[in-house]
Amino acid sequence: MKYVFFLALTICYSISYAQSTIDEKLKELGVELITPTAPVANYAKAVRTGNLIYLSGHGPTKADGKDIIGKVGKDLTTEQGIEAARRTAISLLSTLKVELGGDLSRVRRIVKVNGWVNCTDNFKDQPKVMNGCSDLLVAVFGSKGKHART
Repeated sequence: MKYVFFLALTICYSISYAQSTIDEKLKELGVELITPTAPVANYAKAVRTGNLIYLSGHGPTKADGKDIIGKVGKDLTTEQGIEAARRTAISLLSTLKVELGGDLSRVRRIVKVNGWVNCTDNFKDQPKVMNGCSDLLVAVFGSKGKHART
């Protein structure tokens, strides 16, 4: 797999925040959402069932549309891995915003993040790298962004 990360989110949504508050928070954090990419195979980027939205795995995409590739501990430093996880969270939020008709205020809770770190056999800081994603979700949604994580 060429991606450093492959993350999936489970999101519970309803109206809870004002959209302008979420947009302001993203701007304050220096986060610009991207245009989500189309699925590369026979799957959906997001699936809704009731008040839950499941997002498919996403990789780290830079603002210029190029993917961050390589193994943490060989090609990437821990700090670069953390940034890749953050970029993956931005990609996930971008897909989620489209799925919610442009209104991230409908997110009531981030339920779960599944993450895989492409790293060398001797690399031991996978949780630290994954915090790049988790920290951004909490920064954007506050306590509603605190999630279970695999």
